[in-house]
Amino acid sequence: MDELRDKNGLTEQEFLQQYEPGDYVRPSMAADMVIFTVQDAQEDNYRKLPEKRLRVLLIQRGGHPYLGCWALPGGFVRPNETIGQAAQRELYEETGVSQVYLEQLYTFSDPNRDPRTWVMSCAYLALIDSAQIHLRPGDDADNAAWFDFSFQLVREEKEHLPEEILRRQVYHLQLVNGEISLSAQVQREDRIGQTVCPPVYQLLSNEGLAFDHAKILACAMERMRGKISYSAIALHLMPERFTLTQLQQVYEVILGKELLKAAFRRKIAPLVQETDYFTENAGHRPSRLYRRNWEGLL
Repeated sequence: MDELRDKNGLTEQEFLQQYEPGDYVRPSMAADMVIFTVQDAQEDNYRKLPEKRLRVLLIQRGGHPYLGCWALPGGFVRPNETIGQAAQRELYEETGVSQVYLEQLYTFSDPNRDPRTWVMSCAYLALIDSAQIHLRPGDDADNAAWFDFSFQLVREEKEHLPEEILRRQVYHLQLVNGEISLSAQVQREDRIGQTVCPPVYQLLSNEGLAFDHAKILACAMERMRGKISYSAIALHLMPERFTLTQLQQVYEVILGKELLKAAFRRKIAPLVQETDYFTENAGHRPSRLYRRNWEGLL
């Protein structure tokens, strides 16, 4: 059988022999990590349940560009690895853990997002039990730290166009570690109509975060809030054993609102299993401890 030839009369082998990759502009590719955990806030009253705080890992850049600014951990994809493998490598290099929840978020490809050159970022969401973590900043970082994370809707408007509705939502993002406070305002724009388009994120203001990482953080938080209503994603932030009250606190800190206790426990009942263990030295009546029900997660 004769080999197929293109409009120039070339076989595939002939085409590949004369192909010049340098004829096309090629972007660099990076994997950036949004690593969330939940930790207890310090509480002076030992009889009171400690408040839960959602925290995200940031690194302080030790080189240009954005020298001294805080950024998401990440790095360039190496020639011998996939983007997923690069994300797993970066996660291990920064936290010392590997077997955790890891999900691809979105690819950020604005040609101007990095002042060095065209760098596309494939962002990942990782959820970690804080007890597993051993921070160790990479070679390009001066410091690594957990920041309290807040993400609040501050404004929403809708514009009715001939064949679609344009919705704009503006969120205020705040990250705090001691005396260090970082903030940004991120706008999400959705076009709702017959044509389905992905949301467009725009950075309206930025104080202290490198690159477009505020947009990546907004995307990650919206993904987590969206999935928590129909999946067991929050359980990946829990230790091996936990109380139902602790689990409810985690749901509430992610959603940014209080939940009714009875309704919450009915909802999560298939996702957890009782254990024979109870809390100890907690300053109040012992509570039963639960664990994830892997069958319920399927």
